[in-house]
Amino acid sequence: LGVLSKSDLLPPPVPETKYIIMTIPSVDPASVGATGLAWLLISYGYVLYYASNLISEGSDLLLLVPSLAGLVGGVVLPLLGAVPDGAIMLFSGLGDVEKAQETLSVGVGALAGSTIMLLTVPWGLSIYNGRVDFTGPDMLPNYKGSPKLREAGLSASLSTTGVSLTPEIHHGAKMMMLTTVPYFIIQVPALFLEGDRETVSEGEHYWAVAGFFLCMLFFVLYMYTQVKMSNDTAHKLRRMAVIKKSLKKGAMSLSGALEDQVKHIEKEELRRSGSAVLTEDSQLNPINGGGDLTPSDEVSEFLKGILGEAFRGYDQDGNHTLSKKEFSLFLTDFHEKITPGDLDSVFSQFDRDGSNTIDYNEFIIACYIIITQAKEENRVTSSSLNNSMTMVDSIFHDEGENAEEEEEVPEDLTSLSPEEQQRIIKRRAFLMLFIGTALVLLFSDPMVDVLSELAERTGVPPFYVSFILAPLASNASEVIASQYYAAKKTRKTITVSLTALEGAASMNNTFCLSIFMALIYFRGLAWQYSAETISIILVQFGMGFLALRDKMSTYTACFVMALFPLSVMFVALLEYMGLD
Repeated sequence: LGVLSKSDLLPPPVPETKYIIMTIPSVDPASVGATGLAWLLISYGYVLYYASNLISEGSDLLLLVPSLAGLVGGVVLPLLGAVPDGAIMLFSGLGDVEKAQETLSVGVGALAGSTIMLLTVPWGLSIYNGRVDFTGPDMLPNYKGSPKLREAGLSASLSTTGVSLTPEIHHGAKMMMLTTVPYFIIQVPALFLEGDRETVSEGEHYWAVAGFFLCMLFFVLYMYTQVKMSNDTAHKLRRMAVIKKSLKKGAMSLSGALEDQVKHIEKEELRRSGSAVLTEDSQLNPINGGGDLTPSDEVSEFLKGILGEAFRGYDQDGNHTLSKKEFSLFLTDFHEKITPGDLDSVFSQFDRDGSNTIDYNEFIIACYIIITQAKEENRVTSSSLNNSMTMVDSIFHDEGENAEEEEEVPEDLTSLSPEEQQRIIKRRAFLMLFIGTALVLLFSDPMVDVLSELAERTGVPPFYVSFILAPLASNASEVIASQYYAAKKTRKTITVSLTALEGAASMNNTFCLSIFMALIYFRGLAWQYSAETISIILVQFGMGFLALRDKMSTYTACFVMALFPLSVMFVALLEYMGLD
């Protein structure tokens, strides 16, 4: 039988397993083959993409809660939108110090890739999708034309179409350029420091502290300006879009989606005027004959923004009025039901000529009455509509004929009172935010390892691998949202699209960069990324100055999209010339 050695009696080696946060096991990328590495890259990338979507959808749900809408739009949305990028950057600098110095390139690649990608590819696509004709002697965007975009040759279309750049976009560009200052704080001394990691890190030590506090200062300033601007056109339009989406899905009833929004606007109006706080007892009940109740101009404008498309859609004969039958169908499709007597009472207030029809302004007032006088027993349950075809999908047709299928109406929501709907929305939103954030924290670390291993096997520096691949997972939701708004081809929606991209860049300059500053100070890592920093700063200032114009043509948008690959080549050129 021969002589057995001690090693022959030991069990076979087990593939190495690494444990990360909360003892969640992850496969060591070094222990798998090429197909296994590709599978890990796709799997982790999809999880991060799914998590970023959960965070985005959860934040959007909170916009349906009027008391939180300003805080959510100004603070929660930009902050949580930066969490996927920030997590990748954080985990790239953890672990053994020497190894962390190498993997930090993955985090820098994610930072540069996210910032430059958002300001180039989706920006250019937003201009293309939102473009309208330039008309008049000054060649200004024609948003009131019909059609807004005429068919023309490619060369003519590039130079004679584009979008308007509003004051909100100008403000976002200035804030974006201002928040690049921390890069200079850490990069200027880094240019004059040489030696090994410890020597460079020691020289950058106090500069990193200064950069960290400056990042935090700009972060607070950015949050403050966002909260102050939470009632501007762009923020209001985004909230309206979320409400329309919830109504289209059948996720909420008409009163469930709008009652608290209307009451919040009225309370704010009374607060600004110094009047007493609005209470339910102070409202009249016109349905029951308590008086005449009409919405304020601000409430009326808000309701028109939400329900204008619905009025046009249910006006089946195109006479700019709704019959009692058409109005009743509208209420049924939007999960509202009032008794025939109450419906007659509403119509009798506005149908002064006895034609049994109401015009647009009267429709808005009637909806206001029904929304503010909503009763739980008058709610239409979704189960009663399962066998009926509604017109809601055809009314809110923003996504076009090729839109994805919407989820089924949740039966536990539309049949509830507006107050119950709001409570469930908050619960679901916070659950989605919690799950999304947890997934990001759990899978960012193994994603960093996969990108590092991919770089090692391909012989490509980790920065370039992360620059290209990381934004595909962490910024997909911002890209999709920007195209959704831009495609509507209005001055307001292009403002929403482009300011969101500028805001994401500002968050990278503050929240995400502060993570690097902290890693340099607390972990003794070195900032040796001069070429990458120069590329980030140049792209942001270039896009900032372009965004300060009054308009941007489709031709310029093509140049903007080309900046993404050009920036990669520029970094490679600077490194070839000797910059770190």
